[in-house]
Amino acid sequence: MIQEKIMVNDVLSSVKSSLTFYANTISECANPTLRAAIQQIRNNDEVSQYKLFQMAQAKGYYKPALMAKDDEVQQTKSQLTGQQ
Repeated sequence: MIQEKIMVNDVLSSVKSSLTFYANTISECANPTLRAAIQQIRNNDEVSQYKLFQMAQAKGYYKPALMAKDDEVQQTKSQLTGQQ
């Protein structure tokens, strides 16, 4: 039987891939009705993904990267905005 951890991580990976697909589709969609429908699907998937992420994190299945220090964030922000 497949372990819960493997299933959860597989679903998280699949949803992340779907969210990327939705973003690309939305940005290229000319039909406003279809665009709104896809946006709603994406929004629902984002909510589900976050709930699944929280559960996976609580069970120790998913460990996000360590948070960057404030000075590292500022340095990266400066580099990206061209401000030195």
